[in-house]
Amino acid sequence: MPSLPNHRLGALRYGLPALLVAIGFVLLFAVDGPIRWDGWAMCVGSGLSILLLNGLFRYGAKGDRERDAEVAARDYLAQHGHWPDEES
Repeated sequence: MPSLPNHRLGALRYGLPALLVAIGFVLLFAVDGPIRWDGWAMCVGSGLSILLLNGLFRYGAKGDRERDAEVAARDYLAQHGHWPDEES
């Protein structure tokens, strides 16, 4: 799957949850009857869940980047005999 450009990814990552929360509040104030609270809870809960999952995924991916940087530093050590941040 090709990766999305940054602006489209940001719109999906933050725009979709914001849209769902906004729709939830529109339902809360525009709809009468018991469906208003159900619709509000469904939309706001979905938006906040998507936002939380995005945050957890990004937190988990940060560890992969740190691990890749350490592997690159170890490869540098094997080639040059010193760590990349040490002066030779």
